[in-house]
Amino acid sequence: MNKINVIQGDITKIPAEAIVNAANSSLFGGGGVDGAIHRAGGSLILDECREIRNRQGNCNTGCAVITGAGNLPAKYVIHAVGPHWRGGKHQEAELLKSAYLSCFKLISEYQITSVSFPNISTGIYHFPKQLAAEISLATIIDSLGENDTIETVNLVCYEKENQDIYSLLINNGLAKG
Repeated sequence: MNKINVIQGDITKIPAEAIVNAANSSLFGGGGVDGAIHRAGGSLILDECREIRNRQGNCNTGCAVITGAGNLPAKYVIHAVGPHWRGGKHQEAELLKSAYLSCFKLISEYQITSVSFPNISTGIYHFPKQLAAEISLATIIDSLGENDTIETVNLVCYEKENQDIYSLLINNGLAKG
């Protein structure tokens, strides 16, 4: 699909109007993508996350909030909280889909034209990479069909394994439409 790019690299260095952060529910940064985004973006992101926390408390799993991007090559950071994998019997697939849908709700609301997604929940949350890629790609494709303002979606894979999974899914026709 020509709106979807699969890129291996560091999401903090890929220019886009919005970068999605695989956040934890505290919004205060952590390891992996979350820590990298907070480090590269600077204190502005953490300050805005604190304001959100003071207003609403934690961000629930499957939900997302938006902040400025600080020093990142973007205007916004969308902090999406994906699920921890607990064997697949605790609505993990539905919660991961909800995290992506929550991002697209904000993308639509802010009229964002380009966005970079990481592989939400596949790091320390241990969501199976193949299943996560299938869920995310299907949700992204459906969301693109409902949003005509998005010009580019980058699937930024830190690991080559994730890049290969996404590329194979797209090449095998999951990305039709």
